Amino acid sequence: MQLAAIVISLVTFVIGTALAARAALYIYKVVRTGAADTTRFGRPAQRTATVVKEFLGHTRMNRWGVVGVAHWFVAVGFFSLVLTLVNAFGQLFDAEFVLPVIGHWLPWNVFVELIGTLTTLGILTLMVIRLLSLPSRAGRKSRFAGSIAWQAFYVEYTILGIGLCIMMLRGLEGALEGVDSYDPAYLVSYPIAAAFHGTAHGTLVNLVYLFAMLKICISFAWAITIGVNPSMGVAWHRFLAFFNIYFKRAEDGGTALGALRPMTSGGAPIDFEDPADDAVFGVSQVEHFSWKGILDFSTCTECGRCQSQCPAWNTGKPLSPKLLIMSLREHAFAKAPYLLAGGGKSAPDGGQGSGEERATAEQLKDVPASALAEAERPLIGTAEENGVIDPDVLWSCTTCGACVEQCPVDIEHIDHIVDMRRYQVMIESSFPTEAGTMLKNLENKGNPWGLATKARLDWVKELKKETGIEVPVIGEDIDPAEVEYLYWVGCAGALEDRAKKTTKAFAELLHTAGVKFAILGKEETCTGDSPRRLGNEFLFQMLGAQNVETLNAALEDAPTKRIVATCPHCFNTIANEYPQLGGHFEVIHHTQLLQHLIDEGKLLPVNPVEGLITYHDPCYLGRHNKVYTPPREIIGKVPGLRSEEMHRHKERGFCCGAGGARMWMEERIGKRINTERVDEALSLNPDIVSTACPFCLVMLSDSVNGKKNEGAAKEHLKVVDVAQLLLESVKAAPAAEAEPVEA
Repeated sequence: MQLAAIVISLVTFVIGTALAARAALYIYKVVRTGAADTTRFGRPAQRTATVVKEFLGHTRMNRWGVVGVAHWFVAVGFFSLVLTLVNAFGQLFDAEFVLPVIGHWLPWNVFVELIGTLTTLGILTLMVIRLLSLPSRAGRKSRFAGSIAWQAFYVEYTILGIGLCIMMLRGLEGALEGVDSYDPAYLVSYPIAAAFHGTAHGTLVNLVYLFAMLKICISFAWAITIGVNPSMGVAWHRFLAFFNIYFKRAEDGGTALGALRPMTSGGAPIDFEDPADDAVFGVSQVEHFSWKGILDFSTCTECGRCQSQCPAWNTGKPLSPKLLIMSLREHAFAKAPYLLAGGGKSAPDGGQGSGEERATAEQLKDVPASALAEAERPLIGTAEENGVIDPDVLWSCTTCGACVEQCPVDIEHIDHIVDMRRYQVMIESSFPTEAGTMLKNLENKGNPWGLATKARLDWVKELKKETGIEVPVIGEDIDPAEVEYLYWVGCAGALEDRAKKTTKAFAELLHTAGVKFAILGKEETCTGDSPRRLGNEFLFQMLGAQNVETLNAALEDAPTKRIVATCPHCFNTIANEYPQLGGHFEVIHHTQLLQHLIDEGKLLPVNPVEGLITYHDPCYLGRHNKVYTPPREIIGKVPGLRSEEMHRHKERGFCCGAGGARMWMEERIGKRINTERVDEALSLNPDIVSTACPFCLVMLSDSVNGKKNEGAAKEHLKVVDVAQLLLESVKAAPAAEAEPVEA
């Protein structure tokens, strides 16, 4: 028995170790096929601290309750109980072997007992959750839909088997020691030891050999399996996740939200005034992704948290962030032999052209036919074109950030989607037709509706006519030195009728509070949020450079370069993306300023606004910029309101469907995202749906009005911005005489 156990275990160990090491080296080589990215190495101490915090604190997983706790014990047990594997090797040669120094140390034995038990219970919990959530039962609603089921179950049964072997060996060790009464060193395994009490010594020894062999063979059979499956993300993520978290985009440990990364080629930002002749615009081949992108693909564990939160997937569209990443991973590994042999970007001269032009027949002679065929596939293409990613998948994304927010291993989905869009728009000129109208209007008129520039001041005239309040234009009606805040109105706030009500309400509130503010008027133009997220980086650069120049000139003599915006998209762009263009400003959202004015007593909400209200979190205010509290605090200060949260709110809030330039594109597949969101709101039977974004206001209003026409919503249901609510309560007129806020 002992000889068989030793031979089988050692053979399995050698093969498993060799194959796993070879696969690890291969993964490293595959990741290296990606483009350069030198931005991932700054602040190593902070990056290390982030890895430690995210792993030991399970900060991304514990938001999922019992799943996070169970996974913590499985993850910690996997690494901390590796010494029990060493102990098992020793037991092959001596059944009573214990680790030197700590083998008889009570704290160590108690630790093994507790962690071993909780790891086993943890994996059982995760297995039950997976079984209850199988796609065969939950269909598309299952976050595991599309995941490679056998790999996940194999990993789970492996961990379960190892956990059971650890506890069985602990019990047999107690029996060999003759433990006949409760012993703290056998905190959990004592019943097993007691069950073998009186068993012959030779039998116990053989059982130790057997279970030590089983533990070793299960462990290294797993190593063999992952060794021959280097793209098995559900297994490799337990190693790659540490690197993926360490090399995440934000040096301070934040998620890859807010600003988009500058467009790069060969690892360096593209100079749009004089781009290099060989500059690569966007991503058209998998090797054009940065090495961090390919590491992202390799690290995906197929848990489906991104998929479960994705507004596109939840409304019947083809985009699943998980399936997107999985498709890119499988393509990268299938094409890797071709790239490693010299095809594509990895050619000796570093060229970006086709592999046939760059690699010689001699270099490619040993490349498998399957890899050569994979190299012929277009990255973006329909099923008929044998594309890796279908165009409908690419254009379904609203860039809401739910996938990035939820991913436990910090995959940067939005960056990769936008990089692919950039190539489609700037090189192929391939994008939804209706978005082309928006781009032309921005190029010609500086706003997506194509309205005349002077129309940006129409709301100012309307406000003066309605209230007598005059809004000064900076540099014309007021000296910049007198301005506390430059109010960035935005295209929607100045030109869209529903959004103009928010603009006028906010301006009236600022006037009431005595805040010195001014606007740019006709000098303002689109910030470039929509074209950038559509993929037209050149147009963003043009609009952004113009705005940065205008803002710097307008605020040159101002004591502080403070800007307030009512549009979260403008807020995000000016605050987070204009620094890439040399524009550094202090930017806040209007809800933040209004909350501050209420706290200072400059705005007093006194008139009741009766009814049940639910608040919708704008993605670019909430997830992208972590502004959740101010709007809710404002609502809480308005007397008469009863507030209730929708099921999906704050970090798990559901998109309105307008982000990622989707505002300008038709939804032709599945259920409309704004309809899904309004249905969730209507389940609370509210009187008011509130938000803090002009895009959200338009999308939610459209859906609510449709519901009213169908008789599915209250006739008096209002969709309003937080600023409109506050103004209604602040106004001196009695509530009975105040005009109702219109949807």
